[in-house]
Amino acid sequence: MTAHTPSTEPFRDPQLPFAKRIDDLLSRLTPQEKTAFLHQFAPAVERLGVAAFRTGQEALHGVAWMGPATVFPQAVGLGATWNPELVRRVGDAVSREIRAMRAEDDRVGLNVWSPTVNLLRHPLWGRNEEGYAEDPKLTSAIATAYTHGLRGEHPTYWRTAPVLKHWLAHNNETDRSTTSSSVRPRVLHEYDLRAFRDTVEAGAVAGVMPAYNLVNGRPNHVSPYLAEHLRTWAEQELLVCSDAGAPSNLVDSEHYFDTHEEATAAALVAGVDSFTDHGTDSSQIIGRLRGALERGLLTEADLDTAVRRQLSVRFRLGEFDPGHDPHDATGEFDTPAHRALALEAAEQAIVLLKNDGVLPLAPDTRIAVVGLLADECKLDWYSGTLIHRSTPLEGLYERFGAERVEFAEGVDRVRLRTSAGVFLHVPAAEGATGEVRGAEGALDPALLRGRTDLPVLTTDAAGTELALADWGEGVLTLRAPDGRHLSVAEDGFLRASADQPGGWIVQETFRLEPHGNGHLLKHLGTGRHVCVSADGVKVADEDPEVFELIVAERGEEAVARAAAAADVVVVVAGNDPHINGRETEDRTTLRLPGQQERLLRAARAANPATVLALVSAYPYAVDTAGLPAMLWTAHGGQAAGTALARVLAGDVSPAGRLPQTWYADDADLPGLLDYDVIGSRQTYLYFEGTPLFPFGHGLSYASFAYGDLRARVGDEAVRVSFSVTNTGDVTADEVAQLYGRAVAPSVPRPRRELLDHRRVMLAPGETAELGFDVPLTAFAFWDVAQDRWRVEPGGYELLAGASSEDVRLRTTVTLDGEPALPRAVLATGLAAAGFDEQRGIAIVDRTKVSGDAVTPAGQEPGELVYRACDFGRDVSQVTVEVAGEGTVELSLDSGPALAVLSPTAPTSGPYDYVSLSASIAAAGVHDVRLTLRGPLRLAHAGFSG
Repeated sequence: MTAHTPSTEPFRDPQLPFAKRIDDLLSRLTPQEKTAFLHQFAPAVERLGVAAFRTGQEALHGVAWMGPATVFPQAVGLGATWNPELVRRVGDAVSREIRAMRAEDDRVGLNVWSPTVNLLRHPLWGRNEEGYAEDPKLTSAIATAYTHGLRGEHPTYWRTAPVLKHWLAHNNETDRSTTSSSVRPRVLHEYDLRAFRDTVEAGAVAGVMPAYNLVNGRPNHVSPYLAEHLRTWAEQELLVCSDAGAPSNLVDSEHYFDTHEEATAAALVAGVDSFTDHGTDSSQIIGRLRGALERGLLTEADLDTAVRRQLSVRFRLGEFDPGHDPHDATGEFDTPAHRALALEAAEQAIVLLKNDGVLPLAPDTRIAVVGLLADECKLDWYSGTLIHRSTPLEGLYERFGAERVEFAEGVDRVRLRTSAGVFLHVPAAEGATGEVRGAEGALDPALLRGRTDLPVLTTDAAGTELALADWGEGVLTLRAPDGRHLSVAEDGFLRASADQPGGWIVQETFRLEPHGNGHLLKHLGTGRHVCVSADGVKVADEDPEVFELIVAERGEEAVARAAAAADVVVVVAGNDPHINGRETEDRTTLRLPGQQERLLRAARAANPATVLALVSAYPYAVDTAGLPAMLWTAHGGQAAGTALARVLAGDVSPAGRLPQTWYADDADLPGLLDYDVIGSRQTYLYFEGTPLFPFGHGLSYASFAYGDLRARVGDEAVRVSFSVTNTGDVTADEVAQLYGRAVAPSVPRPRRELLDHRRVMLAPGETAELGFDVPLTAFAFWDVAQDRWRVEPGGYELLAGASSEDVRLRTTVTLDGEPALPRAVLATGLAAAGFDEQRGIAIVDRTKVSGDAVTPAGQEPGELVYRACDFGRDVSQVTVEVAGEGTVELSLDSGPALAVLSPTAPTSGPYDYVSLSASIAAAGVHDVRLTLRGPLRLAHAGFSG
């Protein structure tokens, strides 16, 4: 093999622009090499000295999956800080740890799949923990900060290359690879696209990852929006990486294409540049690409486009300039600064929801800390392995002294008796507690298997007392006295082997099912029941054991004893991030699990001075009446317990703010699959009910006064200023929030919308003068009549305060804007999906490549309204483009039907449109109403004289 000569290869010349170097390298690659580059694991090209490359390194709140690393608060907790500068520093620390870890382990990648900018539209979404906020402005502010930290400060070379997840309108795990999010144009532009657009335009994003779901009937992995929107927002190339297994889903689960060659070609042409499929085995993707080339579905130019985008990222990461990469020696790992930052982030993420004066706690307070999470430091699917660990109990021990702190976990202490009269027994095992799941790191932790080196459960006359925790909906964990959870490995046997519940398919959860006079014990990971055999306790399809549950102590009893002896009770409740609400599984309710509600009631009955500290990945609906104090924090990473203790003690005044609405009841929620935030009045932007706690809410140990609100309209922006003064007696942060609303809009607009915010630290008596330049474009909405952004003329109220509902100051400005124009239906007709209002309608794909159509969402007729349509002096004919079978009924205003159009026979397929015409008589400006009946798709309605 002839060695390459770097001095003669332009792609290795750091003096040349990246574009020319990429052109040179691309010209040297064979079609076979280019094809191989399109899999997630791109192989080396030894003849050119080009190394192998992997897309995808998870780093949502620290380096994930690759072993020990600094663990910061969950993303929703970072969102709760409302502090972009803090989040930028977190991103910077994470990127430095990635560089340091890569120096020791080349499996660690520099193409970072983070952050997640999906908006937290629905609080039952299983991946709520991964997003920052329900508001696009706050989400993009936090995401922009994190990506800038991940990217680094160098103007040319990037420390890591962030990829945003998950494009687009993705808020459900239920049937996530087959459901379609129906997203009307206004919601698309004003809500779902905004967080992506603003973050990409900020210049520190290397690409995006499409989501598993479909949008308007078309899979995200063949979305025309990648070209129409995403790639217009950035001057440099963006790398689009598929989600894992999603390319195969186009055929296997979505049945959108007949063959994998067609699907892979369509995804590549739409804009997917790197295919994450079949793990490290690239052969199937390569085979599909080659098949598509042979069938003429792709050209080599299509390959070049995708490879060019990948190479653009690799050049920016300094791969081809090892002597010039400024980040080569910038790795930092588990430094004192990173530990301090993890604590600072955890402190800033804590939200004080309610306080009747019980907090902060006095130094001599006798405290009972109780609850299933009181001595836990939980990790989620996208966490690294803990190097340091602090639970609420440990934090309170450290801050108040162990002699002043009493602990009761609140689990039920149980034994399980078999039908033979003996009990489940956990054998002693040397070294059972020495191994932590994922400590060794894994490119795909879903492939990690349970331990089989520990003894199998048996039975004996005495049995082993187990700690039973009910995480809701009857989902249980059982823990042995040594702290290990009962788990099932590949061989089907039960062992006390897991430090925590976890894994892609959790093997540590069970359900007790009533059966006769006892219970069957169902293992949820395998779906099998537990049985007792001669060789040990295992799961099987036959001969399930009937157990009698012997309760030695109810958790409420232990909690009541501890609470009665204390001055103050801290109940630490919440979720385990791997159970009942996680990737692949949505929640079903806002309520706390029943066992935790009982523990809270027991604590309050024994001691009215009860503080509820919720540690969770999402909001809950809790009865706060009579509860003196309540806090919320996301799972706060390695320093969570210390941070909570310092806030409870008053060492830190809490200043986290809710990044999403906390609804009071499940009845307040829209359907999980209802993505029409406008029509269904979702999120703080449109919700008209009374929330439990509003967006932006959070209390302090200080008090703040707002004053001197001023606003001046300029040519490009509105200059807004006001003052904030700390009127309390402790130094504290305040999060000053600025909202706006249209006073008399012609279309439904947000009740109020976040325009900007500022987190400021103020000493007692100190005043800060805050100024904001709000672009006039921030007051625009997507005008469906003109298919573009428009600022409506008129009054806009500006609201300054401490939350979306705690408004302290308000003033009104008048903007000139552009007047509304009626729809010029003679010239353009009506795009079916460009409606103003709808009932019972779903938006679907007009073709597999581009365009939208509409269809009834169910068996009932669907209705569409298009406001202010100008028919001119005389319209005599309507023509509709439809596919399928059914009828389109047209009326004006609230009048009778003027035309009913129906195909004479069903069309041959959903994309085979026919034009139908009917005579009508119309003139002037009217609202058009279209009623669709049957499985009919409507793409367009045109009018002529």
